[in-house]
Amino acid sequence: MPAEGLPGESATPQAAGEDAEHGARILVVDDHEDNIEVLRLRLESWGYRTDAVKDGASALRSVEASPPDLILLDVMMPEVSGIEVARRVKGNKSLPFIPIIMQTALDSTEAKVEGLEAGADDYITKPIDFAELKARLRSMLRIKRLQEALEERERELLEVNERLRHMSQTDGLTGLDNRRHLNERLEEMFMHAQRLAEPFSCVMCDLDHFKSVNDTHGHQAGDEVLKQLSVILKEEAREIDRVGRYGGEEFMLLLPGTVLDAAMTFAERVRKRIEGHTFSFPGGSLSRTASFGVSGWPHPKIKECDSLVRAADDALYVAKEMGRNRVIRFDGTEFNAHLAQKDGADARTAAAARPSASEHGAAVSG
Repeated sequence: MPAEGLPGESATPQAAGEDAEHGARILVVDDHEDNIEVLRLRLESWGYRTDAVKDGASALRSVEASPPDLILLDVMMPEVSGIEVARRVKGNKSLPFIPIIMQTALDSTEAKVEGLEAGADDYITKPIDFAELKARLRSMLRIKRLQEALEERERELLEVNERLRHMSQTDGLTGLDNRRHLNERLEEMFMHAQRLAEPFSCVMCDLDHFKSVNDTHGHQAGDEVLKQLSVILKEEAREIDRVGRYGGEEFMLLLPGTVLDAAMTFAERVRKRIEGHTFSFPGGSLSRTASFGVSGWPHPKIKECDSLVRAADDALYVAKEMGRNRVIRFDGTEFNAHLAQKDGADARTAAAARPSASEHGAAVSG
């Protein structure tokens, strides 16, 4: 729109100093050069930095390239109107909150409502009263500062919540999933496997003779051994696998989409790597082996995730009893043979403990 009469206001150094501290950058959008110059001089006298463009398309490019602190936007412009500029700026979610003050010569309620509904935050009518403009600028910039402070607080709160969430799910020593988080993920992954009819395996790993590490070299050495073991497990696992510390020197690995045979192959590969690794710590180094128990679904013996873990744990127990440093499958020949042998030994022990018939009769008669 052509320039209109703009009542003046003498700018005092005190008034300029009040806003100079803010150093806010204001984008003036007007298709008339004389209007731009009048506004630029007044705004800079108040301590603001200014940029100016003459059309809506240039305004949109300028805002996207370098978002200003506030936009002083003329409504009536050719091609892309001020209403459309406001709508696009407010609709661009990648932009920060930018207050928009509409300049309009139309003092009707309909014109103001149209601008506000398009996204303008305030309006001022022409001819511009500069005392009113100054007050509206300060009000909008104050709102912007409050909005930015609120967004910063929200970001800080999200960061704190994320750290707390991470701490609640992570083992403090190894950085792996802790037992509680493992159990949560176990249920999710087992249900997912059942829903899609995909295989799912569980591997339990226990470091052999770990107590002697603490007893001989101290707990700090033991911590270093556990951290290095955790690195090995994490490196051997896939991106989709879950690796966690189940307790003490016992670790659990959850392998989605993995059949039992493949889980056995994986566990054997990890066992060999641990066997060939030298664990170092301040003041010394040592070698250790690990024992593994492996279970998998689908399997007639596995009905739920608890039975999956129990089966892997039972297999790990058998691996320990059979001499350690081995991988045992929960339904394999070695597992079943060991249980049968143990059951037979238990039966013989129980039979030997029972009194003979003559002894029993003597006891009764006595």
